[in-house]
Amino acid sequence: MRRHSPSADLHGRPEEAGPKKNPLQMLRNGLQVLGNLPMDRLLALSRSQWKILTVGTLFLLISSAAGLAYPQAVKWIFDGAFTSKDQATVDNAALAMLVIFLLQGIATALRSYLFTVAGERIVANLRRSLYDHLIAQEIAFFDETRTGELVSRLASDTQVLQNTVSVNVSMALRSLATLMGGIGLLLYTSPKLTAFMLLIVPPVALAAVYNGRRIRRYAKQTQEALARASEVAEETLSGIRTVRRFAAEPAESERYGAAVEESFRVSAKRAKFGAVFFGITSFSGYAAVALVVWYGGRMVIGGGMSVGELTSFVLYTLTVAISLGALGGLWADFMRAAGAAERVFSLLDRSPTIADGQGGSLSEVSGALRFSGVDFTYPSRPDIQILHNIDLQLAPGEVVALVGPSGGGKSTVGALISRLYDPDQGSVFLDDTNLRDLDPSWLRRQVGVVAQEPTLFSASVQDNIRYGRPDATEAEVIAAATAANAHGFISEFPEGYDTRVGERGVRLSGGQKQRVAIARALLKDPRILILDEATSALDAESEHLVKEALERLMHGRTTLVIAHRLSTVRDASHVGVIDSGHLKEWGTHAELIAQGGIYKRLVERQFVDA
Repeated sequence: MRRHSPSADLHGRPEEAGPKKNPLQMLRNGLQVLGNLPMDRLLALSRSQWKILTVGTLFLLISSAAGLAYPQAVKWIFDGAFTSKDQATVDNAALAMLVIFLLQGIATALRSYLFTVAGERIVANLRRSLYDHLIAQEIAFFDETRTGELVSRLASDTQVLQNTVSVNVSMALRSLATLMGGIGLLLYTSPKLTAFMLLIVPPVALAAVYNGRRIRRYAKQTQEALARASEVAEETLSGIRTVRRFAAEPAESERYGAAVEESFRVSAKRAKFGAVFFGITSFSGYAAVALVVWYGGRMVIGGGMSVGELTSFVLYTLTVAISLGALGGLWADFMRAAGAAERVFSLLDRSPTIADGQGGSLSEVSGALRFSGVDFTYPSRPDIQILHNIDLQLAPGEVVALVGPSGGGKSTVGALISRLYDPDQGSVFLDDTNLRDLDPSWLRRQVGVVAQEPTLFSASVQDNIRYGRPDATEAEVIAAATAANAHGFISEFPEGYDTRVGERGVRLSGGQKQRVAIARALLKDPRILILDEATSALDAESEHLVKEALERLMHGRTTLVIAHRLSTVRDASHVGVIDSGHLKEWGTHAELIAQGGIYKRLVERQFVDA
């Protein structure tokens, strides 16, 4: 069973173990935790909603005031009925109470609606901001962070914050206003009885702090467990065909069930603490009412207060008790929000190491590429060096092929050209300009990539082709598809270019997906082209059509061809052999055959296999 790490505060510091703190210290720590909630950052997101929140606060005050006014009407009714025997007073007080309840109902409805709508908008903005920040991170971040965890932060963590900044904030403000107003009116009605009643408040407050600390810890662990469950679900559902082929449904079900069970176990602990706390606060509130009724009854008998005053005092006591209990429950929710906020804002505070918008651009791109002394290690695998002192040149318009055993570093060269990563040592140049000095977004618009398994999105065919140029006309889309040998099969679809390709292009064959990807690259019209095993997974007929499309795509562009099938690299201007991260051989096809080295052995092995 996975061992949970100690809970941490919003700055990542673990809770200190040690002797139990005294009650005052616990209260101070609890208030400090509440103060550490990044409400200032949430409020910064809410500035656009300040008008709605201001009006909502106004209705909140009206609702709270109405809730505090009706016990006075009850007092008039009881005093009119039992003391003055005045029927007019009773009638007028009852009518006033109805008006108060009507006003309170309208104000409560408007307060709830305005705060909820404003909270929904605030968290919608937070989700957009978090999503924009996530997709701006460098690729190494995604290598080290699982997709399911990120989806969990976008969904469940922001949902917790959504409740905090909408319903919970509204309820907390209402309960706090009612609590303060109720205590003030209690003091006005009977200071002596109020002091007697308030003896119950300090123990409840200390219990809230004690309980809140533990709920916060368990809430954070619950969110982490839910994130792990989301990771399992995302992996299984996205790879459902592999799961089905290996009949691995029971194993995946068990794996997901274990993650959900862990979440349930932590949630049950949180529920236990919450149940004990709510039981204590419930007993404390009703015990306070019982004591007030007992002591107030003695005061009525002694002539210290009227029946109406005692009744209104009891109602105020109930109001204060209910508000105090609500604040205790909301305290637990705020502790949950603290854990969610820590996870969300840790992502928002992260700065990408390769950020768009930083760097310049070139007025003209000839397409010359040069690697100079490049060493590279993937950040997710720092103990394995992928490239060692690579020196490589591609002249403008030249076709250069890289071959070699799998895992040798060929695809990594293509990733460095797109600046998905930066070298650990050495530099990569475009037209004698270091890629580090160029805006990554501008650079990637100059580079087109056609991979072995192209990624298509669950949209229409034309939307996928337009992905690199959203402003392209329909005629340009058709021209690109025609050049990619894709127009024929697209036209045969009942919906033509409006046909949806399904998730990851599942409704298309391998050759069709590849030709759509080539059309997308053609429409983008890049100056530099990277073909990464673009035909290795195709049948002979599809390969023939794709090769024709690739030849049109490569024309006039600097092209890097990464291939295992050596038949695809014969016509390259130069061929490089990369083995174990080293550029072992370099030359034309004929020159490398004549050398009798690694390249010749690869060619002979493929001919023998054929």
